[in-house]
Amino acid sequence: MLTHPARGLRFFTVLAALLSATIMIGTIGGPSAASAAGLIEIAELLAHPEQYDHQDVMVSGAVTNVQLATNRQGQPAYGFLLKDQMGTLKVISLGQADIREGDQVIVEGVFNRLRQVGRSIVYNEIKALSVKPLNRLNPDLVG
Repeated sequence: MLTHPARGLRFFTVLAALLSATIMIGTIGGPSAASAAGLIEIAELLAHPEQYDHQDVMVSGAVTNVQLATNRQGQPAYGFLLKDQMGTLKVISLGQADIREGDQVIVEGVFNRLRQVGRSIVYNEIKALSVKPLNRLNPDLVG
């Protein structure tokens, strides 16, 4: 329970920023389109994917089309589409999926503008290092 009003306000400010479905570049000196805070809109990422190729990114959005799989080494893996009003990205990750259809999540990982899979090419994909549902974040740990 939040007991300090300023602390509660700070949490909701951070949460609002995360839910705005923006991407924060995880490297210093990111593309010039980034704002002073380092945040860009998904539309900017999709419009200029070559600038963000192989960069660490943090994205928030809604989970759709969850697909479970097993990689070649027999490890569990999963993929899903991350959507907001601005666009859609594909996310892949190793491990058990701790997400559900419709969850609002924060994804941290490496963006790839294209990746060849056999004879197919996958565009605008994030290889996730972390996928965290927003509805399970502890407000006392944020801000």
